[in-house]
Amino acid sequence: MSDSGTGTEAEARPSAGPSRLPAPAPRAPGAAPGAAGGDPPRLGSFLARAAAATAVLTVLGAALGLVRDQAIARYFGASDASDAFLIAWTVPEMAATLLIEDGMALLLVPAFSLALGRRDGADRTRNGRADTGAAHRVASRTGTAEAGTMRAATAACDTARGAVPDPVRELVAATLPRLFLLLSGGAALLVAGAPLVVGVLAPGLADPRLAVDCTRLTAVTVLTFGITGYFSAALRAHRSFLPPAGVYVAYNVGIITTTLVLHSVWGVRAAAAGVAIGSVLMILTQLPVFLRLVPPGRPRSPRFRRLGKRAARTAPLLGFTVLAPVVLFVVSRQSQVLVERFLASTLPAGAISHLNYAQKVAQLPMVLSLMICTVTFPVVARAMAAGQRERARLRVERDLALAGTVVLTGAAVVLGYAPQIVEVLFQRGAFDASDTDATARVMRVYALGLLGHCLVGALSRPFFSSGRPTWFPAFAMGTGLLVTMGAGYALTFRFGVDGIAAANALGISTTALLLLMGLGPRVVPIRTRAVALSLGRLAGASLAAGAAGWACAPLVADPVLSLAAGCLLVPAVLFLTGLALRSPEAVSLLALIRRRFLDGR
Repeated sequence: MSDSGTGTEAEARPSAGPSRLPAPAPRAPGAAPGAAGGDPPRLGSFLARAAAATAVLTVLGAALGLVRDQAIARYFGASDASDAFLIAWTVPEMAATLLIEDGMALLLVPAFSLALGRRDGADRTRNGRADTGAAHRVASRTGTAEAGTMRAATAACDTARGAVPDPVRELVAATLPRLFLLLSGGAALLVAGAPLVVGVLAPGLADPRLAVDCTRLTAVTVLTFGITGYFSAALRAHRSFLPPAGVYVAYNVGIITTTLVLHSVWGVRAAAAGVAIGSVLMILTQLPVFLRLVPPGRPRSPRFRRLGKRAARTAPLLGFTVLAPVVLFVVSRQSQVLVERFLASTLPAGAISHLNYAQKVAQLPMVLSLMICTVTFPVVARAMAAGQRERARLRVERDLALAGTVVLTGAAVVLGYAPQIVEVLFQRGAFDASDTDATARVMRVYALGLLGHCLVGALSRPFFSSGRPTWFPAFAMGTGLLVTMGAGYALTFRFGVDGIAAANALGISTTALLLLMGLGPRVVPIRTRAVALSLGRLAGASLAAGAAGWACAPLVADPVLSLAAGCLLVPAVLFLTGLALRSPEAVSLLALIRRRFLDGR
């Protein structure tokens, strides 16, 4: 794995040349799949190390994100100023989802995977030309009659080699300049239309001027996040996962530093300026590796322009029928945040801040669980491109099991120890005990939808892995959004911010259920009933573990010690309950423990 420190040279270093995934190893009928869900052992080992390294950087970025939120809470509390910043931050949040986390990845990872597959085919052709040249030299020395034919064939191959450009460079040349111009125009429009945007997002604000200023400062992220997402997709397709995982470390460092240095001069505008600075650092984090893997160069053939136009017509990124469903799906998904903040703007000051702090912490387990799917998405895309549907099925089913285990464990901890988590992380400065109570209540409600958020992220990737148009994810997400809106309007008046969080959980769970039911018949033939039953048993064990933590948390007065005890208690209860419910994941873990124990003896 390039620049990650987690893979060996022989296994994964792509350098500037082609990136090859190992071919699937043959498996005897009835044999158990390999450690990576049917992938070859070597690839499975690489993916495990890549996921671990990615998770480490993700945890570091999330930790810095908490420091960022702590700084904002300390200096601005849950006030009009923090609400103004969070309204402006809606734009970067939507841009991050559309351009970094989901949209750009769903479009470009399959596109770069296809280009790398074509490059591999060209390499095999060049290897064949090398064999032809060797045969020509042998024929020339022996004087056989085929020497002239061999010489002509070699010359023809050499001519063809000079005429065909590198498919990866061709894809970049056809897409990156256009993307840059499009995103630059979008950022400029956002700067000009900031008052209108704030009026739409939060019509209940008494004085929107501060939110408008912050929105204009963060508008540059439309461009910088787009370039960041482009680089991330290209690097992941090349199996270089560490630089993309490190972008949020750079991003949060920029926000934290700018806020600490300038908050006394600019107020909350310093945090908005930090968002802009941090987004530029995201690009610089990936730029050196991107230039090494996709070095710029002039084409050697006058046919490049014609071939580039052909690539532009066939590249998945530029096809409207592929682009439109992805954009609609991602925008619908992120619109849940817009609905939440629209409804919360009608509540007393601080409501948007309580929602933000609760959501950021509660969704941390979901972010960690999706690191598994982020690393394996290029593998699924290559398998789908090669027509290896069974390999894709095994990989997707294993990803769902692993991601579900991680997110439900985290959800149980959040359910049991939300007040302790919020007190440890945020209760200082302007953020007082009443803010802790309000945020903890919202966080527990959000935890009920964490499995849905995880499944939406995990299931959407296989839908888009083939690079072919599919509207079903957009339909499922739109249906979930309607549920969120309807439930939000029904519950907000009665339950306040807790009702908004409950509407979010209902809407995203509806989307997850639709995607799970629709994946098997449409894209990857997963065993829907078996997957749903397995996740249901895990969810039952998670609820039991969360209830145990909720009951035991007040027994320890110190919040740090109570939370530390919960991090031991909750996984233990979840594991034991999972065994009692015959959860396949818990049973497999027990078998692994027994095997390791016996091997140790």
